[in-house]
Amino acid sequence: MPQENKISINPLKPSKHSPTHHSATPPLPVHSQTLSLSINSTMSVGARSIRHLLSSLARSRSVAPRYAVSLSYSTKPTLQEREEEREKEEVPTEGISRPLAEVLKELNKRIPDSLVRTYVEDGCALRYVPWHTLNRILNLHAPEWSGEVRNIVYSPEGKTVSVVYRVTLYGTDSEIYREATGTSSMDDTTYGDPVQKAEAMAFRRACARLGLGLHLYHEE
Repeated sequence: MPQENKISINPLKPSKHSPTHHSATPPLPVHSQTLSLSINSTMSVGARSIRHLLSSLARSRSVAPRYAVSLSYSTKPTLQEREEEREKEEVPTEGISRPLAEVLKELNKRIPDSLVRTYVEDGCALRYVPWHTLNRILNLHAPEWSGEVRNIVYSPEGKTVSVVYRVTLYGTDSEIYREATGTSSMDDTTYGDPVQKAEAMAFRRACARLGLGLHLYHEE
């Protein structure tokens, strides 16, 4: 909304010692005690333009001897500016835009046992962390991370599928990425689609190469 800059020109009382009767220019009649000039402008009109206007008025022979100029300039923020400032204050900044070394330090911490799951394969009990749990940990400590499937390869016999997955971490000073491969049998349809299982495995391994959940592989 345009703001209003208000310039008020108030007549001065002539001094009793002022030789006004010798002036060649007849005095201007004063019809009111205050002559107000209002200028509607946007915030782009700065103090420089107003100062120039005041200087022009002060140099005028018909105004300078008899009037004083006062300035009233409003600098209240607009509604849009107040909303933008409020949004900036509400955005969480913890964990965002940190040095890469700090991000890696957090990811290399041991994952609590309450988040670890166990499955049996070929008679052996293996511990792992579900992919969605790793996703949440990355969102917490490295919210600017990214992940992508780089390649999907099927075996010539069509019995297995392999997925190459990349995880990238971004810091204020640098970025780093790691890739890993996960393979699943096409005949194994337990716990979802074979391609999804291979992708989840590749994602977990890529996270481990960045230190997240790496201690579980040491236990094996």
